[in-house]
Amino acid sequence: MIKKNLKIKNGYTIIETMIAVSLFIIIVMVGMGALLSANSLHRKSQGMRSVMDNLSFIMEDISRNLRTGYSFHCIAPGDTVPVISVSTPKSCATGGWGIAFEYTKGNPSNDDDQWVYYIDDGKIFKSTLGSDLSNFIQLTPDEIVIDSASSFTVLGAEPPPDDLQPFVTIKLIGTITFKDIITPFSLQTSVSQRNIDI
Repeated sequence: MIKKNLKIKNGYTIIETMIAVSLFIIIVMVGMGALLSANSLHRKSQGMRSVMDNLSFIMEDISRNLRTGYSFHCIAPGDTVPVISVSTPKSCATGGWGIAFEYTKGNPSNDDDQWVYYIDDGKIFKSTLGSDLSNFIQLTPDEIVIDSASSFTVLGAEPPPDDLQPFVTIKLIGTITFKDIITPFSLQTSVSQRNIDI
């Protein structure tokens, strides 16, 4: 009978352990980098979504107020805000840079209670106390820049015998700059006056 001396190998060698730990560290580092990158991208997209929601809310606010308003006055190129008489209805088919109108409870003969929206210097401004420049507040955040191609178009603003129902088209073109990412946008909506005017 021949006895064989069998050596049973117990555990891992130090080299095998170092290789396993090194591979584990490399995999964890790659995974953490991907996780941090995904988290950063998620935060940027959430911020961008917040700015876009803000812009959509502004468009909805303007549309809702125009729908219930009356006596629309398109502020056409060449008009200046503090000087114009916004109590006289005025259409502009080519598009203006602002719009003034009487709100639901306004007095058409009083220029100090019109609501006015206008686009200037890449921002949208609003006043609920007429066209005096001291009453305007900026609606759009600084991340949004409105292009000069944006406009308000008003059709059928004149009172009867004009046979058109007042119809306003708002076109906004511009860019959103958020965390060094520039995103172009183009929004358009049309609104008809709720009260019958024909």
